[in-house]
Amino acid sequence: MLMTTLAMESETIAGAGRIEEATQEAVPAPLQSKLSIKSVDFFYDKFQALYDVSLEIPKGQVTALIGPSGCGKSTLLRCLNRMNDLVPEARLEGEILFNGKDLYAPEIDVVDVRRQIGMVFQKPNPFPKSIYENIAYAPRIHGVVRSRSEMDGLIEACLKRVGLWDEVSDRLDQPGTSLSGGQQQRLCIARTIAVEPEVLLMDEPCSALDPIATARVEDLIAELKEDFTVVIVTHNMQQATRVSDRTAFFLLGKIIEFGDTSNLFSNPENQETEDYISGRFG
Repeated sequence: MLMTTLAMESETIAGAGRIEEATQEAVPAPLQSKLSIKSVDFFYDKFQALYDVSLEIPKGQVTALIGPSGCGKSTLLRCLNRMNDLVPEARLEGEILFNGKDLYAPEIDVVDVRRQIGMVFQKPNPFPKSIYENIAYAPRIHGVVRSRSEMDGLIEACLKRVGLWDEVSDRLDQPGTSLSGGQQQRLCIARTIAVEPEVLLMDEPCSALDPIATARVEDLIAELKEDFTVVIVTHNMQQATRVSDRTAFFLLGKIIEFGDTSNLFSNPENQETEDYISGRFG
């Protein structure tokens, strides 16, 4: 009887150990940051648009920036590939690291930054060129391909990636502006990924599109995160819940809350966040 009891206790202890081991194995690995934003203040001359913003953008995920108009979302997005350098009297204080390197260090090549961190804008903006040349332009100037056959293959691959190849393969010589709004936006996404960036920035990419085109772009975003880190600014909170893994809520130039999208929308920690997502303001 004693031997049986000891054996049962031994099995129980061993089982508990196995449960503990399984629990430990189930703990997910910490997320690797692609972009680290550290204590960033941003000014347009004397107007301060961002206040002490700190944010980690995880690699291989979709991070949504939400908040009312004028809260600093697009300003931050443009800081991530130094688009704000083009604005007179604009200045940034703090640090933005890309793969651990300071994006604003003096030795950094801004052209290379914008190749590695591509941007898709609110309104589709195809070049006044053919569909083919819209995609070929950047790979040609960056030396991504070495021959016409390589270029043809790259253009086909990019158009297939955004679901446009079957729609436009027989009219690549026609202007990009001849496409519908949704097709133009997917063309702009194809143009951006043609130079093999690591990060895609999207500033309200669906705001000018109809619901069907919006659904196609949202499906595309879900596919793109397999190969790219995506940061999207959106006013559409339903869109944020559909496409993003993590969400940051901005208000008056400050980050109020940042975390897992499902948790932020279902159980916000901050009253201002709850008021915004419930429609009390914004």
